[in-house]
Amino acid sequence: MLARQRQEVILDEVRRTGAVQVGELVQRLGVSDMTIRRDLDALARRGLVEKVYGGATSTIGTSTDEPGFEAKSVRQLTEKEAIAKLAADEIQPGMAIGLSAGTTTWTLARQLDDIPDLTIVTNSVRVADALQQRGRVDRTVVLTGGVRTPSDALVGPVAVQSLRSLHLDLVFLGVHGMAPRAGFTTPNLNESETNRAFAEAAGRLVVVADSSKWSTVGISTIVDFDEVDLLISDEGLPPDARELLGEHVELLLAEQRSTEEEV
Repeated sequence: MLARQRQEVILDEVRRTGAVQVGELVQRLGVSDMTIRRDLDALARRGLVEKVYGGATSTIGTSTDEPGFEAKSVRQLTEKEAIAKLAADEIQPGMAIGLSAGTTTWTLARQLDDIPDLTIVTNSVRVADALQQRGRVDRTVVLTGGVRTPSDALVGPVAVQSLRSLHLDLVFLGVHGMAPRAGFTTPNLNESETNRAFAEAAGRLVVVADSSKWSTVGISTIVDFDEVDLLISDEGLPPDARELLGEHVELLLAEQRSTEEEV
């Protein structure tokens, strides 16, 4: 069995039960404990599990858990870079675009240097800083006001009011989770309202979300699958998720460079 296949089995078990033990996985998969530990290391580097003594646990908390920007910025780095490159291809010179708060949209913001004459609206201090540091004179960056969240989003009535008067060609929306029935979600009620205002301002709405967001559910739905024009994710998205999402939204999957080999 390939390393990637083993890791999918392990991840499915973690998501189903909340935790796995090395000894049980050794018996189930018929490989050495060293091989299992390497698999857990690989999954932990991608932010999909948290290693503990003798095994691993799920990184998915309750529907109101909201990791800070620094914690999220080190997860799924390769996937986010690949997603951001695909997302940048959707942008044309002269467009007015929106970037919601999040580490994937922040990664996208750093991919925009070759696209001239953009107007970019964001409710993220981190995204705004990344854009301003590039020093382009042909770029207008608009930062909404609002109350700051743990993920460095500006939310609340001030942010919502400023967005409701806008008409944007493209909006790129980062999300906390995506799941059947729940749609695209966030653990922050105020951020949900602000992101809905972003969605309503969009001529075309694009969600950027790596595959680890699948089956994660935040307390509040931002938009349903049918309300999104395009979802950009990565090849780690499970086949059942691809099938379900493809019935509702255009789906693009970024290729991942893998160094994993059969053990």
